[in-house]
Amino acid sequence: MFAISAARISFDDPLSGLEAGERPDPAPREGWTTVRVRAAALNHHDLWSLRGVALSEDRLPMVLGGDAAGIDEDGNEVIVHGVVREPSEPGRSPRFSLLSEIHDGTLAEKVLVPRANLVPKPPELSFEEAACLPTAWLTAYSMLFGKADLRPGSTVLVQGAGGGVSAALVAMAARVGHRVYVTSRSEEKRARALGLGAHAALPSGERLPEKVDVVFDSVGQATWRHSLHSLKPGGAVVTCGATSGDAPSAELARVFFLQLRVLGSTMGTKEELVALTEMCVRTGLRPVIDRVLPLGDAREAFRALAAGEQFGKIVLVP
Repeated sequence: MFAISAARISFDDPLSGLEAGERPDPAPREGWTTVRVRAAALNHHDLWSLRGVALSEDRLPMVLGGDAAGIDEDGNEVIVHGVVREPSEPGRSPRFSLLSEIHDGTLAEKVLVPRANLVPKPPELSFEEAACLPTAWLTAYSMLFGKADLRPGSTVLVQGAGGGVSAALVAMAARVGHRVYVTSRSEEKRARALGLGAHAALPSGERLPEKVDVVFDSVGQATWRHSLHSLKPGGAVVTCGATSGDAPSAELARVFFLQLRVLGSTMGTKEELVALTEMCVRTGLRPVIDRVLPLGDAREAFRALAAGEQFGKIVLVP
């Protein structure tokens, strides 16, 4: 089968390790099934894999990708939940990995996944739309509805318009009635965020016209101070990533004086993916897709992701 793999690791030049070519078809495994991939979406996790984060040299070559929608062995249209429960010793906490960390990922014509990880794809969603849900949109859904503890009509800030998680947060938060502020260095991305329903879009680091209940931050070091200073007393930062680095000043004095909360969020459960899928069907909400490219053009897709050119998701089609 044709696949996109990490063949080498380079933190400073991640795309140098990207390799396109033939790989063996998945070997049958009890409790697992092969999905013929119809669409797969890129995530920053794929770039971090090429940098060696959560992927070690001894596992190379590794097929990249954690998001996919396709057709299972029984002919059903499905969405792949990319969080895999790993075997653990009795009495130990469960261990989890994402596809492409231990098991080959979704940027291929076929992917082997646990049967329990499949979610029915509703006919209302295209394969391309469905492929955007399992990582970025699921992460945003879990942050917004599982971690933030918001009431209808709350005020929120989304740091960094344009990324898959950020676009999903803006779209969903606006749809359920929150007042949404968003930041970006790009005037074009700020305008597109307004089109998704944001109340206002400001340049990165600019002071907001009001304090907010919750800040959603996937940027990290570059936005952390602004996130803390944008909160009301008792407010919360919900963080799911650190694309600009993860060593900012913690500003602990501000955190404890204002009784702020810092909440971490990673991915989401299969049950949340089912609920997210149903939400999209019932409301008409759809993932924002920046571009759809053939799987063979993966290098261009990775280049655009690394450069931050996209607004929403980049989708690859075998």
